Amino acid sequence: MIEEPPLITIREIRRRPSQRQIKAFQDVSTSFVVDALLGAGALSRDIQPIGDGRDIDCNVVGPALTADNGPADLLALHAALNFIQRGDVVVSAFDSYQGCAAAGDSVMGMISNSGGAGLVTDGPVRDYLGIVEVGLPVWCTGLTPASPFLSGPGKVGFAIQIGGQQVESGDMIIADRDGVVVVPFDRIDETIGNLERVKEAETVRDRAIANGLKIPMHVAELLESNRTKFSK
Repeated sequence: MIEEPPLITIREIRRRPSQRQIKAFQDVSTSFVVDALLGAGALSRDIQPIGDGRDIDCNVVGPALTADNGPADLLALHAALNFIQRGDVVVSAFDSYQGCAAAGDSVMGMISNSGGAGLVTDGPVRDYLGIVEVGLPVWCTGLTPASPFLSGPGKVGFAIQIGGQQVESGDMIIADRDGVVVVPFDRIDETIGNLERVKEAETVRDRAIANGLKIPMHVAELLESNRTKFSK
């Protein structure tokens, strides 16, 4: 190789949802968002709110800012701190590496100081009590005291693979105690439209259950139809 490759590559052009779009997902559960995406969008259940959300309010909605780190490395995440806009959710790919921490209380403090809303990563984190003191929500795979490196190479702002989903900067992140959902930028308005129908259907069903519903109507009809066979 004639010259050394860059340690950090930054994607300068970045789409960002409007405040109207962001507001439409406020106070909406992740399960509703998945239903509005027709079953898509949920990150792996391995990525959970730190401490199961006991000590930090683990509810966040905001645009993704992606950091693509190699396993055991945090250089891209550290570089991403310079590009946080208020309300961003930093989504940091760690190549699902579990041998050391993908963040700690120092990184969380700097994300908070930069106006970030939270962190999502596919690795474990450390410094639990310090993260609780910072008060910023984290979704991760658990806890470990082991130290990472700052070696690179890494990328900021590019599409990443994390938790079984592709996430791009500007995608909408909705996260709560159930987990994390990503809404692709190009499907934000479609999903907002579907959300209204999901909310209405849930309201109708909840009312029916409160009034004594024991089995969904479509299942009751199926059991009474010729499409069901009873055998002794």
